[in-house]
Amino acid sequence: MQTTLTELRASGATITGGERCQADVYPAAYYVRPALVELTKQTGPVLRETFAPLLYVMPYTDFEEALALHNGVLQGLASSIFSNDVREVEQFLSAEGSDCGIANVNIGPSGAEIGGAFGGEKETGGGREAGSDVWKSYMRRVTSTINFGRELPLAQGVRFHVD
Repeated sequence: MQTTLTELRASGATITGGERCQADVYPAAYYVRPALVELTKQTGPVLRETFAPLLYVMPYTDFEEALALHNGVLQGLASSIFSNDVREVEQFLSAEGSDCGIANVNIGPSGAEIGGAFGGEKETGGGREAGSDVWKSYMRRVTSTINFGRELPLAQGVRFHVD
């Protein structure tokens, strides 16, 4: 993560967070704050999977451009869209939308879509686990969660207390 953040800083990204924390309490561990990375375009580390708490933010002109950016990477495990526009939601969940194995609406990609088939597409593919129809692994499928509420629930009752 730190190597990726260093590369992003060198490319002109604005980064909030990402620093090591609680080293005095847990010196043998390496805990980090999630990082918000603001970029002007999708390049370099954004095109690679850094298995770390990074959120990339980039400007786009229209929704089709945003989908092209979203699908323009080699990985495809989980995705989310936050929108009140039903047309955007429907397009995101359609065959021309998100090309990830898990597509969520108004809820983050927690990896805890319990009961649905779990698995990705593209370089994070490899089939499906769980779910009653895992045998359909030869088909392109999507597990979708849509949150129509005004609250953002976290998986399995997780709560964050911010001081």
